[in-house]
Amino acid sequence: MMALRSTWMDWIGRKKEAAETVLPVRIGGHGSFGADSPSLQVRGYDQPFMWVVVTLLLWGLVMVYSASIAMPDNPKFSLYTHTHFVMRHAMSISVALVAALLAFQVPVDRWEKAAPWLFIGSLLCLIAVLLPFIGKGVNGARRWISLGIINFQPSEFAKLAVLLYAANYMDRKMAVKERFFLAVLPMAVAVAVVGLLLLAEPDMGAFMVIAVIAMGILFLGGVNARMFFLIALILVIAFGLMIALSDWRRERIFAYLDPWTEKHALGKGYQLSHSLIAFGRGEIFGVGLGGSVEKLHWLPEAHTDFLLAVIGEEFGLLGVLIIIGFFLWLTRRIMSIGRQAIALDRVFAGLVAQGVGIWMGFQSFINMGVNLGALPTKGLTLPLMSYGGSAILMNLIALAVVLRIDYENRQLMHGRRVVA
Repeated sequence: MMALRSTWMDWIGRKKEAAETVLPVRIGGHGSFGADSPSLQVRGYDQPFMWVVVTLLLWGLVMVYSASIAMPDNPKFSLYTHTHFVMRHAMSISVALVAALLAFQVPVDRWEKAAPWLFIGSLLCLIAVLLPFIGKGVNGARRWISLGIINFQPSEFAKLAVLLYAANYMDRKMAVKERFFLAVLPMAVAVAVVGLLLLAEPDMGAFMVIAVIAMGILFLGGVNARMFFLIALILVIAFGLMIALSDWRRERIFAYLDPWTEKHALGKGYQLSHSLIAFGRGEIFGVGLGGSVEKLHWLPEAHTDFLLAVIGEEFGLLGVLIIIGFFLWLTRRIMSIGRQAIALDRVFAGLVAQGVGIWMGFQSFINMGVNLGALPTKGLTLPLMSYGGSAILMNLIALAVVLRIDYENRQLMHGRRVVA
C-alpha cells in the first residue's frame, strides 16, 4: 500500500513539473510566459503614436475639405470642382503613406550612410528650383518643381536632409564637440549655404525651421553651451537684419503689432485680422463643422497656413486645445524615443528622433502662434493637417524613420539583433 502511494505521489509530482513548464506562472497578478510565447513577442510599433498621427491626418483631411469647399466660387478657381483640393490632399496622403511604409523598412544604419548624399541632393534641388525652366513661381516666390501629379517643394526635402546630415555630423564629431572650428563651424557653413538658397526663393519660414533643427541637434549632441548661445545670438541678429533690410518684412511686423488699423487691416494685416475674427466667432465650442464664415473668401489660404483658424471657428477653443494637446503629446513621445536610443548607445538614431521632435514641435508652434496672433505672419503649414503634398510626404517619412528607431530600440531591449 505504501509503495502504491509513493508511486502515485511521484506521478503527481512529474505531472505538476510538466504543467509548470507549459502553463504560465502567475507573478504579481500577471502571467509570465516563455520567450517563445506569443504574449512576449516584440510589438514592432508604438500604437498610441500611430493613432495620434492617423487622427491628425484624418482630421486634417476633413478640415481641408471644409476650408476649401467654397473656393470654386472664386473666379480664380472657377475651373475647379468643390472636391478638387480634398481629393488632391487625399491622394497626397495615400502617396505619403506608401512612402512612409517603404521608409520604415530601411534600417537606421542605412539612413546614416545616406545622410551626406541626401544633403547634397537637397542642395541640388534647391538650386534647380531657382532655374526659370525648372522652378515654378507662385505669388512672386519660386519654391516648387512641377512633377505632373504633384508640385514638389525642395525646402521640405531640405528639412529632412539637413536633419539627417546634422545628426550624422554630430555623431562623427563627438570627440571634438568642444572645439568650435572643428565641431561647429563646418555645420554652420552648411546651414548658411542652405539658408542663402532658401532666401533666394524666398522662403524665410523654411530657413527658420532648418536653422532651429540644426541648432537643436548641435545642442543635444553636447556642443559647448557658450558656443551654442553665441550661434543663437548670431542667428537672431541675422534674422533681425533680414527683417530690417526688407520693406515688406518690416510691414508684416508692423501689421502684426497693430492689425486693426485701416492701413494694415486691408493690407499686410488682412490675414491676421480675419484669423482672429474666426477664433472670436468660434468661442468655446465652435459654430459646428462646415459652419465657418471666414472660409467663404474672407480668410486667404484657409486650407493651408490658416487651417487652425477654421478649426477654431468650427470647433471653438475646445477643438484648438485638443489639437495643441495632440502635438504636445506627439513631440514629447518622439523626444522620449530619441532619449531611449541614446541610452542604448545609438547616438545617430537618438539625434535623428529628437531632431524630428524639434521639427514637428517648432513648426506647429510657429503655425499656431501665427494663427492666434501671438507671432508675426509666416508661411508655415500645420504639420500633418494643412493642405500640401510635399509637406505631408516629408512629415510622414520623418515619422516613419522615428517609428523605425523605436522598433530597433525594442528589438535591442529584448536582446534581439537588428537586421541591417
